[in-house]
Amino acid sequence: MKNIYWLVAFLLLGIYSRAQSSMAVFQIINQNTKAPITDAEVLINKKKIATTDSNGIVKINFNTINNNELVFEAEHFASKKIKVNATDSITIVFLKPNTNAIEEIIVVSSTRNNQRIENSPLKIEVLGREEMEEENLIKPSNIASILGDVSGVQIQQTSTTSGNANVRIQGLGGQYTQILKDGMPIYEGFSGGFGVMSIPPLDLKQVELIKGSASTLYGGGAIGGLINIISRRPTSKQEAVLTINASTLNEKNANFYLSKKYKTIGYTAFGGYTNQAAADVNKDGFSDVTKLSNITFHPRLFIYPNNKTMISIGNNLIIEKRLGGDMDYILQKNNSSFYEGNNTIRNTTDAIVTSTIKNNWKLEAKASYSIFDKTVNSQTHQFHGLQNNIFSEVSMQMPLPKNNIVIGTNFINQQFKILPSNPVLFTDFGNTTFGVFAQSTWQVNKKSILETGIRNDITKNYGNFILPRVAYIYRINDAWATRAGIGFGYKTPNILNNQIRDIAIQNILPLPTNITAEKSIGYNAEINYKHNWKKNELFINHAFFYTTIASPIIIQTDANNNAIFTNANKSISSKGFDTYTKLTLAEYELYGGFTYTIAERNYLTTNKWMTYTPKYRAAFTAVREWEEHGFRIGLEASYNGFQYRDDFSKTPAYWFIAALVQQKFGKHIHAVLNCENLLDYRQSRTENLYTGSKSNPQFQTLWAPIDGRVINLAIKYSL
Repeated sequence: MKNIYWLVAFLLLGIYSRAQSSMAVFQIINQNTKAPITDAEVLINKKKIATTDSNGIVKINFNTINNNELVFEAEHFASKKIKVNATDSITIVFLKPNTNAIEEIIVVSSTRNNQRIENSPLKIEVLGREEMEEENLIKPSNIASILGDVSGVQIQQTSTTSGNANVRIQGLGGQYTQILKDGMPIYEGFSGGFGVMSIPPLDLKQVELIKGSASTLYGGGAIGGLINIISRRPTSKQEAVLTINASTLNEKNANFYLSKKYKTIGYTAFGGYTNQAAADVNKDGFSDVTKLSNITFHPRLFIYPNNKTMISIGNNLIIEKRLGGDMDYILQKNNSSFYEGNNTIRNTTDAIVTSTIKNNWKLEAKASYSIFDKTVNSQTHQFHGLQNNIFSEVSMQMPLPKNNIVIGTNFINQQFKILPSNPVLFTDFGNTTFGVFAQSTWQVNKKSILETGIRNDITKNYGNFILPRVAYIYRINDAWATRAGIGFGYKTPNILNNQIRDIAIQNILPLPTNITAEKSIGYNAEINYKHNWKKNELFINHAFFYTTIASPIIIQTDANNNAIFTNANKSISSKGFDTYTKLTLAEYELYGGFTYTIAERNYLTTNKWMTYTPKYRAAFTAVREWEEHGFRIGLEASYNGFQYRDDFSKTPAYWFIAALVQQKFGKHIHAVLNCENLLDYRQSRTENLYTGSKSNPQFQTLWAPIDGRVINLAIKYSL
């Protein structure tokens, strides 16, 4: 009862009374995306009388508008005229985007209220359609590389033999980053293996990143941050894209995408194939690039019963084989050498229903069922496991004058089962979570928006978690704005979560009975500056962050080198700042970012610094485009400062530089020549990647690239 009280209290914090009957209420909506349009203007006789709020809503006195013709206008949209009579109901006005709009209006779904990104009180960054199309010609097989280009985000390879990697945000481990697909969690625990390594960019509309706590929005796990991967949807224009790619490391890709929206039905279909040969770049006898074969097929059917309802049903199937280790074994010369093979099948079926009902309230229901089947083979052990993920959610978005309320409930069930294998030390396990959540986004005035939210998660094995959140944005003027926020989070224990390095599954002990969930508090504050002149734009963002995690789960080893998971008696923390600048200057695009991170293990008395976490990271990008000739060149550089190893020695700092040349041939063919790691910097140039014998190697934790310089040529044909 107490939990329900707090839920209602937070919901009511942002709600205020509706307009009196003397006022007419209008909501202005993007005809294509169905998102509200902020700062749209209402005019009578060419005179502005009102402006819409962050929910696209405006209230006007009946005496002002009765029997008058209203004109609704917004930047990048065609205007619309309506003659209005007195009415008590909310009138929905749809505006059509101009086809010649000079910039894309980015609307994010991760905030749960489809806000324009510049109006969100929550700090969020978006890699949009343009970035996805470019990445499709640079790295068609996955999105790991482009995520690593974002300031404050680190992609860390966790295994030399499998090629697995995890995503670290603001200095925290990969287990604290929650990855969603269309708002649904399917990359958790055992099924998190090879997650970002098997998501192709051609299938995506955009990727949304929240740095810092987002557990109030989506539940446990989003302590360091959240990545929401948004699939493409069909448009009325037929789309057909084919991409073919080959690299100097013998990687070959072929991907296609088809989509079309008709009056009452639509479809999207993605298919892809990747083949990667094993490569021993440093000539030590072990593979530095894993042998890989991947087949992906993702069809979706869309049904539009009317102009207010959409139903989508999809199935995503990924079949993948990975093999790494002794090159003699991989080339089938020696069957007793060290090797590791990973055969996986990932299949996810999902359904989403959205419907706009009375007063433009939006009801959304979504559900997914995912299986992740993985077999791990080595010369000494064979393991076969299966994880099932069930997710369902129902939410209601209620746009009110100057307020947007979202309430909902969801259910998550995860079950891991050991299939016939060699013996391991743990047994089958699972967890069930039932959650309710509420969020209020209140436009306090024209300059500020306050967002409050709360979630109550009830877990089967680890108790109850109440997660409040507050975020605030204040627009000082047209150029300056500031944000601040605080959010609570939690993470339930799971022995199969991604770690800094992969652990042999036969060396993992079961969770102790007294282990508890980790709990976090995250703070953020930032200031932005934006200036436009002619076709040029300057944007500067400077953000501070601080996250502390109580009772963190750490890994210790016993006398037999078995991994023991236990709670530490003191916290871990990550704090610092993140600064980046974007400059568009005629045909030039320039970007510079710098991240300073202090991540510490406070449960230690000495050597508290979080290992394999750079204190200093910087990134720079420069692009020049000759649009009339369809030609584009780009240069990208990143700097990684020193990192502490397990023995607290320091790794060298290093630079990573890449360059590309892109040429368009007519309207349909694009070609890209790209070179990654121009300096050919490799960890193996400073230390051996393994110790011990070739039959029983002990591999080093990875802190730098090991695959060396790579050149690829990609060609895209599109309609």
